[in-house]
Amino acid sequence: MCFKFFTKDMGIDLGTANTLIYIKNKGIVLNEPSVIAVDEFTKNVLATGRAAKEMIGKAPSNMRVIRPLQDGVISDFEMTASMLKDYIKRVMPETSFFTKVRIVVGVPSGVTEVEKRAVEEVIRQMGAKEVYILEEPMAAAIGTGLAVDSAMGCMIADIGGGTSDIAIIALGGIVTSTSLRHAGDKLNEAIIQYMRKQYDLLIGDKTAEEIKIKIGCAYIDKPEEENIMEMQARGRDIISGLPKTITISSIDAMKALEEPIKIIIDGIKNTLEKTPPEIAADIVSNGLVLSGGGGLIKGLDKLIELSTGLRVVIAENALEAVAEGTGKSLSNIEKLYKYAGRGKRK
Repeated sequence: MCFKFFTKDMGIDLGTANTLIYIKNKGIVLNEPSVIAVDEFTKNVLATGRAAKEMIGKAPSNMRVIRPLQDGVISDFEMTASMLKDYIKRVMPETSFFTKVRIVVGVPSGVTEVEKRAVEEVIRQMGAKEVYILEEPMAAAIGTGLAVDSAMGCMIADIGGGTSDIAIIALGGIVTSTSLRHAGDKLNEAIIQYMRKQYDLLIGDKTAEEIKIKIGCAYIDKPEEENIMEMQARGRDIISGLPKTITISSIDAMKALEEPIKIIIDGIKNTLEKTPPEIAADIVSNGLVLSGGGGLIKGLDKLIELSTGLRVVIAENALEAVAEGTGKSLSNIEKLYKYAGRGKRK
């Protein structure tokens, strides 16, 4: 009797803020927040993804809403496994004994070997026969279409939810990289702190993220009226304890984000300082590509240009770059061995 095995190739961007799944020949089939809600007593999973995210800050005492990844790494092994199991079941309900699943997972470039093994273990529990761990800046570079195999160096900054990964890549490997546990979540925290100090207003993560997405900016070219956006922020007045609504502008958002964005730009400068002279010359010609949700903050590209002198381009698929890179890397397994095995670690 002859058994025929079918191979399913899958790329996963296991992000602090969002989890994306890419399936070969289908593209991105799932894009959900990395959140899970469980019953505190029975430990049953109540919701995952968007449905669970809606519960943040509103859950009763018998319910726990968890973000199982913090700063780009797994902080709750069991919950990450439960969340991933649900996501994979959604996109591959027909998986059978005869399906051989190959998975590439994107992780931040600064993770330790122990953290990498934790990710691999979670994925193997899902039934994957082959697991490849690909550093996120390499995955993002492949996803944005950069010539990673070329001798001509290229540079990418992937600003996600938990980490900002900056890397210079040439000849299929990471020449030098910097991983900062300072990204989207820290930007939200900075907005919360600013609102508290400036307006005596206590806001939650969800409102801070809304402010960041709607009016968040790193640089305003000309602070004229047409360049300034406004929105209403709702929260609790610290002094009176009562609900309060105020109107804030993109000038407020820029002031709030000033410090964390400076840290990210310093990370880009540090990466450039560690770069060999020949590759540094290539970067001057090729410029820097921004990916990840943080890369979409208004004016960030302009501010980096002014701070470094480099030409900065925002990737067209900034939010999906890592997921697409993990999926595309499976098209050539020999190259994937090289991509997954030669990243420089700090």
